[in-house]
Amino acid sequence: MRPGPVDEKTGFIDDFGPLPIERPRSVEEIGESVRRATMAKQAVYPIGGRTQLNAGLKPTKPGIILDTRSLDAVLDYPARDMTVTVKAGLTIAALQRLLAAENQRLPIDVPRPEQATVGGTLAANVSGSRRFGFGTLRDYVLGMSTVNDDGQEVKAGGRVVKNVAGYDLPKLHIGAFGTLGVITQVTFKLRPTPESTALLACACTSEHLGVLLDHLHGTKTRPVSLDVLNNVAVKSLAPITLTLPASEWLILVGYEDNMTAVSWQVRQLMEEIAPAGILGLEVWSGACAVPLWQALTEFGLQPTATLSFKANLLPGEVAAFCDHALRLLPDLSLLAHAGAGIVRGHLGGDLTLERATVILKELQERAVAGKGNVVVTQCASSWKSSLPIRGTARGDAWLMRRVKETLDPRGIFNPGRFI
Repeated sequence: MRPGPVDEKTGFIDDFGPLPIERPRSVEEIGESVRRATMAKQAVYPIGGRTQLNAGLKPTKPGIILDTRSLDAVLDYPARDMTVTVKAGLTIAALQRLLAAENQRLPIDVPRPEQATVGGTLAANVSGSRRFGFGTLRDYVLGMSTVNDDGQEVKAGGRVVKNVAGYDLPKLHIGAFGTLGVITQVTFKLRPTPESTALLACACTSEHLGVLLDHLHGTKTRPVSLDVLNNVAVKSLAPITLTLPASEWLILVGYEDNMTAVSWQVRQLMEEIAPAGILGLEVWSGACAVPLWQALTEFGLQPTATLSFKANLLPGEVAAFCDHALRLLPDLSLLAHAGAGIVRGHLGGDLTLERATVILKELQERAVAGKGNVVVTQCASSWKSSLPIRGTARGDAWLMRRVKETLDPRGIFNPGRFI
């Protein structure tokens, strides 16, 4: 897989190319680029920081790469209203630094924040551990501007929290992988930075994993994250040092609130899980917890993995799915956002297409049994025409295609990459 451009003027997406790269510096220039591509019957491939380019199917049509990183301005930040409006090319790290100065944040875990852009993060609907307590990007977008297939800027939503006018079109673009238009601007509602944070870790065996997760799903506390890692994944968290005994599974429970609330919840949870078969327990708090939060966030992207997948299923089925996956693949590196029902896996080493096909078939069958699906987030470009990259077809596929045909009737935005 080619990670990006081979020079300043051309680039590849999944070995498809070379494609000319255009770097517009304004919304008007984006519109001009789109109109030229439309007239030439070419495709438009919007990109940001390139952190999510491995996701999705291969392009199917010659065209241009539209690099939006020059659109990196902060347009409006009325901190007292707890909203911010920015251009899509701004990096997540720059956004979070701006918000931190006012003790505010966007509570979404995004890997490689110095590289990832706002637009790319929205297009891929990136989320992580804190999804359990704080939701996803769809919960924080108030308004959005996009460029359509006529090269015109389309605005939806607004800049205030109490905005209920019109259709909620921004939600269609979140997670659409740039197939419905080019995201150019977005307004987020924000949350205050928590006074205190803590991560509680406990080790357990496969025998007790399901029981322990049941305890945690019924806890009297309000965790913002609930993650499960196997021992292979724990080793990848280096240089994080754990003093817990070696075990098959590590469970991490996160809390963020005022100092009194976090302290009470940690003590309460320790009492609740004591009889549930844990092998050891450890707590990180404050600044000591930051490296572990960061390591959990970065787990989602493993560029050296031969095959990476993301499964979504009912939270109550996570333990069974993880146990099945490890019986099938003992060397699998696995992290489950157990509270949200999301499981991420990475497999390295020598792996053939035939073996990958068998693996995904078995994982898919188990996920479907848990009312879920499995999508491939990384693999060799040459495998994408053979593997079920988007998992099993769902009953709403016709609706998604109808939306695509309505908003992009000429099929110029990221053709073939998603729907």
